[in-house]
Amino acid sequence: MKPHTGKGKEKMSMKLYVGNLSFETSSSELQTLFAQTGTVESVSVIEDRETGRSRGFGFIEMSTKEEGAAAIEKFNGQEVGGRALKVNEAKPREEPGRLYPIIKQNRKSDEVSGI
Repeated sequence: MKPHTGKGKEKMSMKLYVGNLSFETSSSELQTLFAQTGTVESVSVIEDRETGRSRGFGFIEMSTKEEGAAAIEKFNGQEVGGRALKVNEAKPREEPGRLYPIIKQNRKSDEVSGI
């Protein structure tokens, strides 16, 4: 008998932040390195817009949370290109000014309800 995993349950990927990269580290090198812990869905090394040179950090998406956790465990603090990597789960990007319109909207609704 197969264990019940739940109807419509999807595998959740995990996006990782990788910092303190050597400026010479390429996306393909990161792909190869992180493939040691599982399936790498995507890799992006962030580059300077003007010079095209690496900014020393990037993002890797692992196919499951378990593989992401294994990658953090294995590579956080590991030396690559003469530098100790900083690897952790990426935080969602915050949109500047996003909070203000929500507060403003709530204030307007308070004014209307107070009449």
